[in-house]
Amino acid sequence: MRSWLLLPFVTLAAPGCSDGEEGDGPGPQTVTLIAGETTLDIDTGRGSVELRRGDVAILTLPADAFVLGSVAEVDDSANYDPAPMMNHDPAANEPEGLAWHPGSRLFVQQSTATSVTLRVAHTGGFESEAVFAVAADDRIRAELRPLAAERLAYLGLSAQVGADEAFYGLGEYFDSVNHRGKVRAMQLEATGALESTNNEAHVPIPFVTGTRGFGLFVENPYPAAFDVAKAEPDRVVATFGTGLASSEGLVFHLFAAAHPLDVTRHYYAVTGQPRLPARWGLGPLVWRDENDDQAQVEADLAAIRSLDLATSAIWIDRPYATGVNTFDFDAKKFPDAKGMVAKARALGFRVSLWHTPYLDEKDPSTQSLRDEAKAKGYYPEQSGILLNKWGKPIDLTNPAAFAWWQSWIQKYVDMGIEGFKLDYGEDVVPGIFGARNVWRFADGSDERTMHARFPLFYHSAYAELLEDEGQFLLCRAGTYGDQKNVSVIWPGDLDASFAKHGEQITVDGKKAGAVGGLPAALIAGLSLGPSGFPFFGSDTGGYRHSPPDKELFTRWFQITALSPVMQIGTSTNDVAWEPTAENGFDQEMLGWYRTYTRLHLRLFPYIWTYAQRLKIDGRPIQRALGLAHPELGEHPDDTFLLGDSLLVAPVVLRGKTTRDVMLPEGEWVDWWTGKAFTGGKTVSVAAPLDALPLFLRQGGIVPLLRPTIDTLSPTTDASVDSYATTPGVLWVRIAPGPASKFTLFDGAEIEQEDQGATLSLAKTDGSELKHGVVFEQVGVAKAPSAVTEGGQPLTNAGSLAALEATASGWAFEQGVLLIKVPSGPRTVIVKY
Repeated sequence: MRSWLLLPFVTLAAPGCSDGEEGDGPGPQTVTLIAGETTLDIDTGRGSVELRRGDVAILTLPADAFVLGSVAEVDDSANYDPAPMMNHDPAANEPEGLAWHPGSRLFVQQSTATSVTLRVAHTGGFESEAVFAVAADDRIRAELRPLAAERLAYLGLSAQVGADEAFYGLGEYFDSVNHRGKVRAMQLEATGALESTNNEAHVPIPFVTGTRGFGLFVENPYPAAFDVAKAEPDRVVATFGTGLASSEGLVFHLFAAAHPLDVTRHYYAVTGQPRLPARWGLGPLVWRDENDDQAQVEADLAAIRSLDLATSAIWIDRPYATGVNTFDFDAKKFPDAKGMVAKARALGFRVSLWHTPYLDEKDPSTQSLRDEAKAKGYYPEQSGILLNKWGKPIDLTNPAAFAWWQSWIQKYVDMGIEGFKLDYGEDVVPGIFGARNVWRFADGSDERTMHARFPLFYHSAYAELLEDEGQFLLCRAGTYGDQKNVSVIWPGDLDASFAKHGEQITVDGKKAGAVGGLPAALIAGLSLGPSGFPFFGSDTGGYRHSPPDKELFTRWFQITALSPVMQIGTSTNDVAWEPTAENGFDQEMLGWYRTYTRLHLRLFPYIWTYAQRLKIDGRPIQRALGLAHPELGEHPDDTFLLGDSLLVAPVVLRGKTTRDVMLPEGEWVDWWTGKAFTGGKTVSVAAPLDALPLFLRQGGIVPLLRPTIDTLSPTTDASVDSYATTPGVLWVRIAPGPASKFTLFDGAEIEQEDQGATLSLAKTDGSELKHGVVFEQVGVAKAPSAVTEGGQPLTNAGSLAALEATASGWAFEQGVLLIKVPSGPRTVIVKY
């Protein structure tokens, strides 16, 4: 295959003219568009378009960045998915007469203060226009338009980037947080390399962020692939198989930011703000893959509360209905489903259900629904290969079918169901190598765009029926813009193992590449945040080849506890309080589980504050270390920050009880012991099975709920400690350091400043968190000599237990200092 991916960089000749003059091509030789602190500098003499922030070029589009791909004849029956060719798959079918036509010269056609149109001369006599316009500060909207598209089947961009730059985003991937050296398909594809027989591209997003601070988002739903500095170390190449739609061109967006974490906010400005889950949707949430009956569900609810296991919600996975999908509960197994939901709500749980967009074609219980759907034309006009076991999906592009499906979903909502786990809905794939997998829908679309757009229709059918502030959609698939519907992504069926993605394992006596277990789950979550999906929750313990054993389950719940969403369940119905010979769970592990589920719930005010900040700064809540600190020049897959202040270094290898941790510059404090570490280097730390390596940045402030909290969901049971009943006293973990302030989601503010001999602490109330504060510091060498509030001494309660019974005071015990103050603005001075 002759590939333009391997063409060398071309130094271009251009008309000789000075600024503002015309040469043998129309328009001036240089044009600058100003977008806040970002400029787009076009120089036809050098043949380049540079995205600059300040004096630094962070991305360049040379003339050969604009690429057209022609074939002998564009065939409507052909599948022009470029991914197999770009991956050099030996089974890929190269279209007849394929030729690539990179740009060779640029000419300014016209320009204004906010836009410029370039004519691009391509090899082979082709021409196109490249139009750039300032959309907002640090944001440029652009379009590549072929001037004649008769034989064009592909459109592409080949951006020049830093040769040592790292790249994040592009959706959900499982092998590496840094995409350098990878080819990423933008659609689900068949492969024999993995045990699942597909490439696991459930949430591909054509949006990449470079650590120099640029973002490139190509707003196009056609089959595509990104070569991320694989063919050439200084190029990111995006190729779209547009086929007969090539004349419509390629819309793309260039983003710039001072820090790569800030690039995603521009993506949200273009595609929509992410929809936040209900507060209780952060979890912990517990589920079984198969519930025996209503009695088992209610027994689980009782066990969770009697064992003091912090949990806000459950979902009921299939089978629970008479059939898939009969929009009911099987009366033989669930004789009083409405009463069951009411009982769950009374105990402080919210309830969700598993669902799909199908009617089981083999189940007589769905016959009347199928007859109606067929009679009214609610199925796709033409269906391709089905990737599910039930039948054709409902054609939700048909407004009547959409409304009909919603009318049935509403039955569940009316009985108190407040969320859904939306599985499958991924049947619409572009094809198998050169052949189309033909689908036709009521809105006139087909598989060439609906492979990306079907999730929008599927998910919005449910999202529209749920309250904005109380909804929960856990989805397996997603596409660009779908963050407006989807609350949380879960990665599908990962391995219940420590296997890395692609690692060779034995399945049914045959070698296959693993989908991946715990390491893959961590990488997927870190990839999704900068891709526009900030909430992620993997099946704690894994799914394929369940059950997990004690070690795996423990290491997994340690990670999900420090993730935005904690959901817990496996394919073998393992719950922490039920030991079996297969899983090896025991009372020791149950104690650890209790600690970490409660820690996750206690972190709610910290996590929810970052959730609310998404509409302001767009920064991922969970951040790969290399993205948060690109100055380190390292991009580990197993270290991340939760918010600004917590660094998490989980163990993802079996049998490891120590690990090396790369710490950014500054001082860091062990969460559990208070031991201080100097950053700017790699340190070795102990990691026994019961302890997640977790560090608080010096000067860090982490607000927490009280240690007794059980749930975020409302309850009518006085024995259940719920945030909905009262937010209660706010606890605040601090690591004293230079002056810092943390403003919470409700406007409450916490400040601290270590002045050497004294420590200053201050707080003001918010609209919810207004019932007093307990400041907490661990690893304190000695008791303070004095603690004052508002100039008046606070009483030493003598012990932590005694402090609980007082409205204010302080206590020091075994290296832990607690200082309690009541509501209202307060300033505390601690002297040593």
